[in-house]
Amino acid sequence: MSTAESDYSVYRRVVTQFMNGEEQLPSLPTITLDIRRALVNPNTSVLGLTRVISKDPALSALLMKHASSIAFRTTQAPKTLEQVIRLLGMLEVDRVTLVHSLKSLFTLHGAAHRNLFISVWGRMTQQASISAVLARPLGFPSADHALLASLLSDVGELAILSAFKDASQVPSPEVYARLCREYGKSLGIIVLKKWAVDECYIDVVRNAGDWAFTEGRGVCLIDLVNLGRYHALHDEDVHGRLPPLGELAAHRKLVPPLDAQDSTGALALVASQQEAIQRMTSSLR
Repeated sequence: MSTAESDYSVYRRVVTQFMNGEEQLPSLPTITLDIRRALVNPNTSVLGLTRVISKDPALSALLMKHASSIAFRTTQAPKTLEQVIRLLGMLEVDRVTLVHSLKSLFTLHGAAHRNLFISVWGRMTQQASISAVLARPLGFPSADHALLASLLSDVGELAILSAFKDASQVPSPEVYARLCREYGKSLGIIVLKKWAVDECYIDVVRNAGDWAFTEGRGVCLIDLVNLGRYHALHDEDVHGRLPPLGELAAHRKLVPPLDAQDSTGALALVASQQEAIQRMTSSLR
């Protein structure tokens, strides 16, 4: 066995032990669970939700900032957390809460660990923003739903980072990418089942990156996730590993002019929405 393969087997063993329950899987923070329970309770009032969220100053500040951004600019910016929740709505609060939890969920150990996180989180937020921005023009009812589904589709890659408990264990980017290909989906499903998220998000994990997969006649959740993923990878595909856009099941659902491609072989619609995509990406980082 080569040295590289021997090193990989060490990392592989760490991840398999993690998946088999020999290490503690990442859990959603208690405050996030409290907020999600409040959000699904039909008897929860805005005032009651405000009291729950106010227990987390960092999340409260993030929601205030989010509500004051360009996307939610009004004639008078909200001044209280209660006003913020009324402006954003329950679904948007749920999305921001989960995004905030994902970003703060994983303990980083040293510069190498942090660099891996920044790389994967950067790609995740870019593809999620593309999926969300495409939702409305492609006739999907909820951009928030698309954004969260896209982020959760790669939660297994973030979870893999949790398997390495100190700086000396952190794999190289090449080994990390290989571990993600081998274990990302399986670990993502395990984590999302533990978090008791809606089954539709687990289905997305199963089928994300399967360019031939779709369901139904209209543009559905997995189509948006795969279009976002494809375009996030497109500019970095120097070796031509991605199929032509026209071969994607999601693209074949699009009707003119929505199916138009630009000179690089990407959706022209993505290029025309770059400002909105970049604005959303920045808000997630």
